[in-house]
Amino acid sequence: MNTVGKSAFVEAVGQASDDAEGYLDFFKGQITESHLGKELLEKVELTEDNASRLEEFSKEWQDANDKWNAMWGVKIEQTKDGKHYVAGIGLSMEDTEEGKLSQFLVAANRIAFIDPANGNETPMFVAQGNQIFMNDVFLKRLTAPTITSGGNPPAFSLTSDGKLTAKNADISGRVNANAGTLNNVTVNENCTIKGMLEATQVRGDFVKAVSKSFPKQAGTWGNTETPNGTVTVTISDDHNFDRQIIIPPIIFNGIAYSDPGSGNNPGGTRYTGYGFEVRKNGVLIASRETKGAIPGSYSAVIDMPSGRGSVTLEFKVFHKGNQWAGNITDCTVIVTKKAASGISIR
Repeated sequence: MNTVGKSAFVEAVGQASDDAEGYLDFFKGQITESHLGKELLEKVELTEDNASRLEEFSKEWQDANDKWNAMWGVKIEQTKDGKHYVAGIGLSMEDTEEGKLSQFLVAANRIAFIDPANGNETPMFVAQGNQIFMNDVFLKRLTAPTITSGGNPPAFSLTSDGKLTAKNADISGRVNANAGTLNNVTVNENCTIKGMLEATQVRGDFVKAVSKSFPKQAGTWGNTETPNGTVTVTISDDHNFDRQIIIPPIIFNGIAYSDPGSGNNPGGTRYTGYGFEVRKNGVLIASRETKGAIPGSYSAVIDMPSGRGSVTLEFKVFHKGNQWAGNITDCTVIVTKKAASGISIR
């Protein structure tokens, strides 16, 4: 509140219920039982229909407990078509069980505050028909069982049980919720899900995969090319959960060829050969070799615990012998979250 209209706003602390209807019923009884309330609402029997009476009253008295009471007011009473109408205004100072009570009461169908500065066009306050209308309001604190915006239907509502309904909401701070449903939502930045995620359809990189062909060089015969070289794959340790590295089969083979022979060399069927090695962070973890058309292969599932650092895998294929001819499939690496829920193996 503001004292005398000049000081800074100061807070008046109180403890109240949020039952506005109950308070109104309570005040109704308090007002009608007060001396001023009785005086304003008391009917005077007018002698004829369509009559009018203007009365100013002023009283000061001492009750049985030697307590002083005083009131002043003015009221207008009229009758029309057998109905009684009253309008009045009054001030009082009365002694009650709770102590001194000052009152300012108005009895009217419509109460309005009008600012002459705006040409009496827009009232700043109107009370009529059990409703209050205000043009512009500043409240330090508001307690209301239900808040509803304008519009039909309302664009915003908040009920006493905490149900909030809004057509549009822009929230720049934090949102905390224990349950709910979201439709057509876009998460523009990072999102952390600490519990179980269940999705009917998923787009994105829950599983990451890369693939690359091995380097090649000119073969022994004609315009052929033969695999020879290394493919390197690095998986960054940038997730806070354990993952698995899945390497589908890499298949490689040489060829059989006919050697016509010469001199002391009788000739015959000969075979090209290949070797294959895999290193993890520089340490050899697999070595294979093959001759001729019989294929060799390598596949693996490698655990990648979170927080243990990045993993670098080197896949190297190389020919053995003097004749270079053969084949190898592409190197494919799949990285996925390590989980076994919903899967059993025996």
